[in-house]
Amino acid sequence: MQSTSISTSAPTSPIRYGALGLGLFFLLLGLAGFVPAFVVPPEHFIPNLGFGYLFGLFPTNYFHNAIGILVGVWGLAAFTSLTGSIVFTRIFAIVYAAGAILGLLPFTNTLFGLTPLFGANVLLNAIVAGIAFYYGFVKSSEVKAAAIK
Repeated sequence: MQSTSISTSAPTSPIRYGALGLGLFFLLLGLAGFVPAFVVPPEHFIPNLGFGYLFGLFPTNYFHNAIGILVGVWGLAAFTSLTGSIVFTRIFAIVYAAGAILGLLPFTNTLFGLTPLFGANVLLNAIVAGIAFYYGFVKSSEVKAAAIK
């Protein structure tokens, strides 16, 4: 009987490094959102705590920054194992693809008032969801197929 477990050999490292890269990127974005020098205030006053544009491009608020930090830490933790990296990238791909879609819809583009998903966030979410999809679904299926042979 053949084992269907996935080995942790060298060909699996791209998946782990994909999770690490996404984790580091979002950790840094989340932390940058709390640095006032990186956040441009909106043209018109909006009574939303911490709202501004990260690097003058990405709409953000304190909740959005905190989510970025949590996702980043999760990505760093997922890097420690292949299975954790696959689970992280798969969930990340689904959640961020949903975020890109929600950002396109006028009644959900602020996630019901919690965090901004509109503007440049739509494109960023779509791009990182595609990257995570590649590592979580495409590369992991290649590794599993190689392990079954």
